[in-house]
Amino acid sequence: MSFYWWLLGTLCVWRLTHLLVVEDGPWHSIAELRRVAASGLWGDLFGCFYCLSLWIALPLAALLGETMLERALLWPALSAGAILLERATLPPPRPPAVYKED
Repeated sequence: MSFYWWLLGTLCVWRLTHLLVVEDGPWHSIAELRRVAASGLWGDLFGCFYCLSLWIALPLAALLGETMLERALLWPALSAGAILLERATLPPPRPPAVYKED
């Protein structure tokens, strides 16, 4: 597997996971899907970028990897790449409020 396939797989995992966790989708279809699945395991899965990126990366690793070892190593690598990309694109955190006591 070349670096380009890993990069393409990482971008694909990030895009699909970001769509399902953050965006509303066309005609608010993804938001409606999240609303329907709000309770239980599916609601937790659609609410966590880290968790969902693992499950999105699994079929892509199976598709892109050539051997079982490559697929097993590619699964967390694709998810980690998507998580790093998500963290890099988040707005900077707001500084905490300063509390002073006299």
